[in-house]
Amino acid sequence: MKRQNRYFPLVCIMMFWFTISFITNILGPLIPEIIDNFQLKDLAMAGFIPTSFFLAYAVMSIPAGLLIDRLGEKPVLFTGFLMPFIGSMLFACFPCYEVLLASSFIIGLGMAMLQTVINPLQRVVGGEENYAFVAELAQFVFGAASFVSPLVYTWLIHALSPDMYKPGNNALLDTLASLTPMELPWVSLYWVFTALLAVMLIIVACVRFPHIELREDERSGSSASYFNLFRQGYVWLFFLGIFCYVGTEQGTSVFMSTFLEHYHGIDPRTVGAQCISWFWGSMTIGCLAGMLLLKLVDSRRLLQISGLISMLLLTAALFGTADMAIIAFPAIGCCISMMYSIVFSLALNTATANHGSFAGILCTGIVGGAGGPLLISLLADATDLRTGMCLIFLFMGYLTFIGCWAHPLINNKTIALKELFKRKK
Repeated sequence: MKRQNRYFPLVCIMMFWFTISFITNILGPLIPEIIDNFQLKDLAMAGFIPTSFFLAYAVMSIPAGLLIDRLGEKPVLFTGFLMPFIGSMLFACFPCYEVLLASSFIIGLGMAMLQTVINPLQRVVGGEENYAFVAELAQFVFGAASFVSPLVYTWLIHALSPDMYKPGNNALLDTLASLTPMELPWVSLYWVFTALLAVMLIIVACVRFPHIELREDERSGSSASYFNLFRQGYVWLFFLGIFCYVGTEQGTSVFMSTFLEHYHGIDPRTVGAQCISWFWGSMTIGCLAGMLLLKLVDSRRLLQISGLISMLLLTAALFGTADMAIIAFPAIGCCISMMYSIVFSLALNTATANHGSFAGILCTGIVGGAGGPLLISLLADATDLRTGMCLIFLFMGYLTFIGCWAHPLINNKTIALKELFKRKK
C-alpha cells in the first residue's frame, strides 16, 4: 500500500480499536448498578452478563476467520460493527435484565468478528515492516479507551443525576436525558455506544481498505489440522492458559468495584469506577514496560515473576485495608499486562505446524472471560465475594506454572545488560 494512502486507513483502524475497547471493558463499573437497579438476587445473575458477552467470542472466533476467506474483509468489518450497534440500541430502547443478556451476546459476536479482521488488516495497512510498532500502538489505544470509558460513565452518572441535571444547559445531556429513564442514568452510556458505532459504520462504508492476504498463522486451517492439534496435550494446556488469563483479567475488573463497595463502603460510581479506570490504565503502562523487559528477560521467567507479584497484590487487595485495596487492584493490571502475549507466543513457538488453526483455538480460550466471572459469582453466592475472588489465585497460579513447564522451540531474543553497557560505551 502506498505511503500517502496508508495514514488515513491506519487512523481509522486506531479508531476501531478505541471503539472496541471503550465498549468491551465497561462492565466492571456497571455491575453494581445492574445488581441494584434490576434487583438481582445473587451475583451469579450478574455474572451471566460478562458470560454472555465472552461466550460469543468462543462461538464466533473461528467462523469469523472462515467468513474473511469467503466474503472478504469489508463485509466482515461492516457486520462486526453492525451487530454491536443493534445490540447497544436494543438495550438502550428496552433497558431490562433479559434484554441486557441478549444485547451482551450480540455485541460479543460483533466484537469477535472485529478482532479477527482488524489484526490482519492493520498488518496490511501499516506494512509488514511496521507491524510490530503498529500492533503496540493499537495496544496503547486499546488501553487508553479502557481507561477513558469508566471516567465517561462517572461523568454521565453525575451529570444526569436529578440533583445536577438542569435542562437547557447542554444539548448532549438534554438528548441523553430525553432518551434515558431517570432512574437508570447509566443506560445513557448505551446511547453513546450506539452513536459511536454509527460513526464507525459510516467510516467502514466510505473508506476503501486494502484486500487482506492472510498469512499462514492468520488463516483457519482444515478440519484435519484441528483434529491433529486436539490430540496434542500442549494445545489444551495453552488453551487453558488463555482461559485463565482472560478469567483473571475479567474476574478482577468485573468484581473489583462490587468488592470495594461491599467490604469497604466505597462508592462504585466514583472511586470504584476510578479504580477500574486505573486498572486498565496500568495495563497500558505495563505493556510499554513489558516491551523493554522482554528484551532483557526470558519470557518464561518474566511470566513466573509477574504471576508471583500478581498473587501478592491480589492478597493485599482481598485481605488488606481499603487504602491497600484501592492501590493493589489497579496495580494487578500492570503485572498481568504482558501475560496474554507471552502465553500466546510461547504456544505458537511450541507448535511446528498449523499455526493458523492453533491461533484460532487459542483465541477461543477468550471464553475464559465468560467462565471466570461465572465461576467466581457462583462460588461467591455459595460463600462470599472475597472467597469467590480467591478463585483468581488459581488462575494466576496456573499462568505462573506455564512459565515453568513451557519449552518453546524458539526463545525470545534478549540482550545481556553487560552487552548493553558495552554498546553504550
